[in-house]
Amino acid sequence: MLNYDPAYYPYPSKRNLVYASRGLCASSHPLATQAGLTVLRRGGNAVDAALAIAAALTVVDPANNGPGGDCFAIISQKGKLYGLNSSGFSPALFDLDEVKRQGHAALPFAGWLPVTVPGAPKGWAELNRRFSKLSLEECFAPALELAKGYALSPDNAPILNGMTAQIEKSGLPEVGGWLHAFNPGGKRFRAGDIYALPELGQTLSRIAKTNAEDFYAGQTAELIDAFAKKTGGWLRAGDLAAYEARWVDPLRVNYKGVDVWELPPNGQGLTALVALNILENLPVSGPQSEESLHLQMEAIKLAFADALNYVADPAFMRLSPKALLSKEYAQNRAALIGETAKEYAFGSPSKGDTVYFCAADGEGNMISMIQSLYQGFGSRVTVPGTGVALQDRGACFSMREGHANLAAPRKYPYHTIIPAFLTKGEEPLGPFGIMGGYMQPQAHTQVAMNLIDFCQNPQAALDAPRFCWTEGLRFNMEPGFNPATVAALERRGHQISVLANGGYGRGQIILSTGRGSLAGATEPRADGSVIGF
Repeated sequence: MLNYDPAYYPYPSKRNLVYASRGLCASSHPLATQAGLTVLRRGGNAVDAALAIAAALTVVDPANNGPGGDCFAIISQKGKLYGLNSSGFSPALFDLDEVKRQGHAALPFAGWLPVTVPGAPKGWAELNRRFSKLSLEECFAPALELAKGYALSPDNAPILNGMTAQIEKSGLPEVGGWLHAFNPGGKRFRAGDIYALPELGQTLSRIAKTNAEDFYAGQTAELIDAFAKKTGGWLRAGDLAAYEARWVDPLRVNYKGVDVWELPPNGQGLTALVALNILENLPVSGPQSEESLHLQMEAIKLAFADALNYVADPAFMRLSPKALLSKEYAQNRAALIGETAKEYAFGSPSKGDTVYFCAADGEGNMISMIQSLYQGFGSRVTVPGTGVALQDRGACFSMREGHANLAAPRKYPYHTIIPAFLTKGEEPLGPFGIMGGYMQPQAHTQVAMNLIDFCQNPQAALDAPRFCWTEGLRFNMEPGFNPATVAALERRGHQISVLANGGYGRGQIILSTGRGSLAGATEPRADGSVIGF
């Protein structure tokens, strides 16, 4: 056997656009993309393909998503866009005073405290009910085969090893089930090792056979309820039974003749739209010029100043999305930007783990979809007998009294995962999205500008180096930027760290060519693939 490092690539990668006419799937993992294509070839439509990808990703990328997390989607059918918000709320027993008594100034990322009701299974069932040609069982069939065993990728083997070490050192009793579900032998994995998730496969099978009823009112719900009661969690069967996914109207701004669409709060898609609205009023020049980057950085900070203050459960928001997206307001915000970097009133974004994927078929259907556990393996709370790690989305709540996003029972938290879509006039152009916690609206803004302002093809728009605002005046920037430009930005007051792995996200794009075919692109920053026929 040859001896080589599967993670070492000394040369810059180059990917070409993938074209197809009858269907196209794009995701961050080749096996998941293949699952989507398999379902398309079996007569499914774009939504069926996305559901196949969604289920497969829970198996081949279990750190970043699973049945214990949430999902969102934008669907284009016959020229109309539909939005799905399948994010969950906090348990009815949630007690903020108890969180404070335990000494927390902010909700932690691990353990029961940040766990919210998982919305993904209900979202899968709703998408299937409303748009699918195939049954949920048919859509999940490739994922169930993968759960019997597949070869680990270079990305996922080290994630499993790192989490194994963390769990072994953890003192939280409720996370102990993680080892049994995801690494029962305490093995150290290498890329290419065969990895199986039989309990997760059984849970996915029950979800598919019952259209997710098992997860919210059946065997899985009972197991979640019993484990929470045994180990001190607040989540109960009643919370699961009360949950419903929500159909919502997507928001849009017209940016230089192209409509950019995002979902409304409690998601942070509004942040990207606010930033683009501001940038439309500014003299943006070349894609990587000092002036252009400075303006983008300031607009993104301004957008987060609003998002982190206003975005919350819609029932608790004090300002409407319409007000934040008015052109007059954008002009006023743009006027605040000067020649040097400024600090605006905002919080401190953090990194998250998510998967984004999209699909299109030859009949004109398209879907932009994203799902997540938030941090790696979410809260790490893994319910015995299910293979389900529960999300830690409650960590996105605020603990500041008076804040719109203040943690409370049966409340939806500020949510980071956001799918996006582009249209022009009455014509759907296609879905795009980039995962990465608070990086997501930043990447949406940068990629949309690459496509619209700088006329880059979808692959080039994803390949282009990115920056990521972290807090205050601080930004991470990829090494691909001109060092002289980075130095000029620092002279303007930006505090910059040039990092190869600075949380820049991973994304996919599918666009209609307008000539009866589709063009797809995927990230060089991940194991992603685009496959069509």
